[in-house]
Amino acid sequence: MSDTQDKAIAAFPSNNGNDGSSGGPSTDEASQPIVRPVIPAKAAKRANASVIGMLIALLLCVVAFLPIVLMNPAPKSNGYRPNVNVAATAANAKDVAGFTPVAPDTGDTFSPNYARWVSGTGDGVPTWEVGYLTPKQAFIGIVQTRKANPTWIFQQTGSAPVTGTRNAGGHDWELHDTAKGNRSMVLNYRGTTIILSGGAGLDEFSTLATAVVKAVDAVPAASPDATTKPGETVSQPATSKP
Repeated sequence: MSDTQDKAIAAFPSNNGNDGSSGGPSTDEASQPIVRPVIPAKAAKRANASVIGMLIALLLCVVAFLPIVLMNPAPKSNGYRPNVNVAATAANAKDVAGFTPVAPDTGDTFSPNYARWVSGTGDGVPTWEVGYLTPKQAFIGIVQTRKANPTWIFQQTGSAPVTGTRNAGGHDWELHDTAKGNRSMVLNYRGTTIILSGGAGLDEFSTLATAVVKAVDAVPAASPDATTKPGETVSQPATSKP
């Protein structure tokens, strides 16, 4: 074997398993210390200064907007209440209605959120409508008309069956109740049919119904419609929903 071949073999020793080597890093390489990057002091100082600057800027923004937040307090839990004058709206609708629309005096306990006259071009039954938010944050709507009919009442009460009567304001109102929590009270009194509907409790229904009767008694009676009789409570038909 030539000197050149000997030098080549010495430079690339064979791995025959006798020397314990497995092709991995040598003992010298494994013993080398792990090199970790070192951030210069000036660079670290600049990084810390940036973080501190961001915190100071955030604090200044909070301080700047704090007076604005304090000057605009959050709304009360009862929420926004529209300014609805039920009595004035009822007076304006009196001539077109042909009767004095009911405007119950509920004080500050029941808050009206709408009052309107609906011409009834769709179903032929013109109505006076008022909506109230109750003291317990439930809803009761009032519908009043001179031209009620059994089908219309059946629709207004949500197809709920008659479950009995409830006395309010000295009169027995016809009670329509459902298993879903909604109910209605119906009374035909002094020439008009009045329906109270909503998801409030019966105690609040009775309170509002009493105020409605007082309001009706305070105005001249409407001329009765040909389809109903004065003092008669009109109930739903015995047939299924139309």
